[in-house]
Amino acid sequence: MKAAYTDSYLQQPEQLHISEVTTPEPAADEIRVRVKAVSLNDFDWGIVAGKPWILRFFLGWRRPKVRISGCDIAGVIDRVGADVTRWQAGDRVFGDMSGSQFGGFAEFVCCSESAVAALPENVEYSAAAGVPQAAVLAWQALTLKGPLNDGLRILINGAGGGVGAYGVQLAKAFDVHVTGVDKAAKHVQMRSWGFDAVVDYQAEDFIATEQPYDLIIDTKTDRKPWQYCRGLSPGGAYVTVGGKLGLHLLLLLFAPLIRIVTGKRLGIVALHENENLSMFARLLGEGKMSTPIDGPYPFEQLPQQLRYFLDARHQGKVVLVMADTDA
Repeated sequence: MKAAYTDSYLQQPEQLHISEVTTPEPAADEIRVRVKAVSLNDFDWGIVAGKPWILRFFLGWRRPKVRISGCDIAGVIDRVGADVTRWQAGDRVFGDMSGSQFGGFAEFVCCSESAVAALPENVEYSAAAGVPQAAVLAWQALTLKGPLNDGLRILINGAGGGVGAYGVQLAKAFDVHVTGVDKAAKHVQMRSWGFDAVVDYQAEDFIATEQPYDLIIDTKTDRKPWQYCRGLSPGGAYVTVGGKLGLHLLLLLFAPLIRIVTGKRLGIVALHENENLSMFARLLGEGKMSTPIDGPYPFEQLPQQLRYFLDARHQGKVVLVMADTDA
């Protein structure tokens, strides 16, 4: 099968190559999925590059234990293990492979039967592949500090990617005002997703606002935690789903003190792989949620599209499809 296989950590995405490797066989409690589409996430490059360095304590210090990265996939089950009862060959599924063995950057991947959810027949593989990590993170961030209610003011920083695209759609199930922060080049697309207001972070400080926010969701985390408090309303909450590790550690250290002093809550989302996938499948099937796709691109363009993704030029979810994918 074709796969983006590597036995060493890479410095640049252009060093990643598609090659022929042995097709995996599922264990007794696993399924094998013929991958139709795969999307890109920050975690994918972290596995390939071994960065931040703390990842190497878990993934191998000098050489990666994970030889094929790739998390979010959609495809068709083509083989099931002897002990699998939930699925059968021919079932359409999608899911996040990070809780199993990764391996999504390949024509076939093996995973536990709980790592995927059923994909409705009317949902395209490319749309489903964008969902698992980004939509799960968006929903966790929206609800981490309490349920959504009408009347809230919400801001999403780094809103031009997947978390922002799904986050605004999920939030708009309520009567809320959502502001998105990203480069000006992405603003037209972001407004089409449903953002009520957009801010160009290169021209304006989104924290310096006369109307503070009840909830700030951050995919970048490039400031010290107490600085975000200026943009929060009394009792407001700040939640991060990505960004610099050092600032995350600082947030964990100071969040309890900040809450005592200001009453404002700060938190970090720890991804719960594949949580609520069936809910997202239903929303996709009913047309109540969609995936803003950047692409789809041929799988063979993976190195180039990883560079494009890391340069933050993408709008929505960068999705790659296999040559035989028809939907």
